[in-house]
Amino acid sequence: MNKDELDRRREEVALGCRVLAARELAPGILGHISLRVDESHLLIRCRGPHERGLAYTTARDIRLVDLSGLPGAAGELDDYSVPYELPLHTRVLVRRPEVTCVVHAHPRDVVAADLAGLPILPIVGAYDIPGAALAHGGVPVFPRAALICTPALGDAVADSLGDRPLVIMRGHGLTSTGSGVAEAVLRAISVDAIASISLSVASAGGTVRSISAEDLAELPDLGAGLNLAVAWRHELARLGDSNQPKQESK
Repeated sequence: MNKDELDRRREEVALGCRVLAARELAPGILGHISLRVDESHLLIRCRGPHERGLAYTTARDIRLVDLSGLPGAAGELDDYSVPYELPLHTRVLVRRPEVTCVVHAHPRDVVAADLAGLPILPIVGAYDIPGAALAHGGVPVFPRAALICTPALGDAVADSLGDRPLVIMRGHGLTSTGSGVAEAVLRAISVDAIASISLSVASAGGTVRSISAEDLAELPDLGAGLNLAVAWRHELARLGDSNQPKQESK
């Protein structure tokens, strides 16, 4: 992969990080996104000397490493370190060769809904058609609140994830996957929205119920042009000029 393409992908991951923060799925300094480059390398948001949290991620914070966390090229980890939870990304990427992007975030409502015993169900229909389809397929839960900092724990998360697009991590957050940054981030946003609505229903004294099988069957697939392309342009536009990170002088 040439440098221009690699730089484009770095910016893609950085934008994904900023969208997560703008949607309050990754508050503060926690959370990360990885993007597969080839069979043995990935780009991932790393910890750097000017750490300011996901909302201020720049392409400079996205570094090329191999599956063991070693620099993928000279200078890639100068002054930077891989996240403690690198094994969460690498083990999912190894176990799921069709996955290109892994997102790990800490959305408060997802954590709260799971701890309250509220599963992610297809409670919405046309409100969020991709979200309804994702929920209908089932959203598994990884039952531990551990920091995923070893290959064994990464494999345990991958076991819980199975062949699903997303897994909730009890007392921790979520991990979502996709064919690219946009799909993985948008899936996380959809699940967070369902969790938030579920909490509102429960707090109002209601019961969270799936919509009918008939209504689910009649929801159309609006296609990637709307579900991904337009939705992602909207997320990037929401960032606005004021939220674009400014490069710091060294």
